[in-house]
This record gives sequence, structure tokens and C-alpha cells, in this order.
Amino acid sequence: MKRYLIFAVILLLALSGCKKLEKEPYGPTDIRIRNLSDVAMNELTVETGGGTYNYGTLGAQETSDYHRFERAYPKANISAIINGEKYKTDTTTYYYMQYLGQVKATYEIFIESHTLKKLKISNVIMESALDDIK
Repeated sequence: MKRYLIFAVILLLALSGCKKLEKEPYGPTDIRIRNLSDVAMNELTVETGGGTYNYGTLGAQETSDYHRFERAYPKANISAIINGEKYKTDTTTYYYMQYLGQVKATYEIFIESHTLKKLKISNVIMESALDDIK
């Protein structure tokens, strides 16, 4: 009986020591896109792991308006039609990636390779905290 009591106490202490840490809420996140290339991007679509949105056409060196996503990560799946051909980023999986949190952020994108029809996020700029979250 004494052995079961000691086991129960050890189990209780082990379980009470496993406290879940508080984390920053994973979203929402407001994302905008800055086109660093010298050509327009049509049907510019962004998938962040927390939703998909089509920004429409974004001209050369232009920045879009913000769109709210449930959550977003430092990488995203982005595609666009450029000169009639589909370009896209490498496919992103979000496992083990830290989310951006409740912020306004800008993905700066450019054409990495015309031959491979490849886009790339060169930088993620954290603009500011969201001020309209309750």
C-alpha cells in the first residue's frame, strides 16, 4: 500500500509540474505585399497557413493594402501570373514554424528565377501590433 501511495505522490508531482506555458495568440495577422520586381503581378494569391487571399494585380514596386488572415508565418505560398505565365514560391509547410502573431506585417517579394518561374519572399517586415484586437 505504501508503494502505491509513493507512486501516486510522484505521479501527482510530475503532472502538476507539466504546466502549459502561455504563448502569444497566433492571430489574427494583417498582411500586405510589396512587389520588389520591375513587372506587374496579376492574380497575386497568398496562402499563409491561416487562409488564402487574392490581392488582384500589384504593379511593379507597389505595395498592396493589408488583408487579415487568421494566422500567418514568416513564409507563405504565393503565386502570380506574370507576362501570362504562372510564377510561385517554393511550397511551404508550416510545421514547427513560429507564427507572426497579432501584428501588421509586409511580405517583400521578388522574382528569383524567370527560367524556373520562381518567386521568393526576401524579407518580412513587422510593421506594428494590431490595435483593434479586443
